[in-house]
Amino acid sequence: MLSTILDLLYPITCASCGVPSHTHLCETCRAAISIRPAITCCVRCGRVMMEIKSAGNAVAECGPCHTLKLKFDIARSAAEFKGPVRDLIHKFKYNGATWLCRELTDLLEGCVITHYPKEKIDCLCPVPLSRTKERTRGYNQANLLADDLSKRLKTPVLSEILIRKRNTPTQTRMNAEERRANVHGAFESPLTLRPWTYGRCILLVDDVMTTGSTLSECAAALKANGAERVLALTVARD
Repeated sequence: MLSTILDLLYPITCASCGVPSHTHLCETCRAAISIRPAITCCVRCGRVMMEIKSAGNAVAECGPCHTLKLKFDIARSAAEFKGPVRDLIHKFKYNGATWLCRELTDLLEGCVITHYPKEKIDCLCPVPLSRTKERTRGYNQANLLADDLSKRLKTPVLSEILIRKRNTPTQTRMNAEERRANVHGAFESPLTLRPWTYGRCILLVDDVMTTGSTLSECAAALKANGAERVLALTVARD
């Protein structure tokens, strides 16, 4: 009864198109999400390399992965960073719409089931946000996503095993080379927490992946502290 009363007083609308909906993402917008089929993706970073109709044979690494030797073992994103997914992430990340976490975690959970069914993940680790951004925003969006996902996977979140040593400028308008230079050496895994990283399979969690530079630097820090395997997971790929 209380739920019905609240729905009448504060009706839910779709966060993307604004129509009345039972959830924060209506069925039409949910159906418009562009999912990334595994058989079309680079085996390392998850970049879409071919159309679904052309898939069938094993897909090799993409050019950047082959050249740059990114430090994570595998990275996967649930959807393309466009349409309803872009709308939800922007509101979740910049407008304080933390109530959208459930819809975004739905995508993350589906991505884990699809791309990491055989992985024995020991813990989840959100990508650290700079202190300035977290203080201004009031939260780390990756932390919220990791916390929600951990409850579903019944796997602990260990955010302390990875820290950001220095603040880095926003990468929104940077090219790939500038992004790599910007985050180089920006992360560290404390030696005091080596017992929690040594020999473990760690799942990095973030909202958006662009070039993979940030995730690669995070993975490098965790592996330097003994992690055996580092997987990366994001809601969307730009």
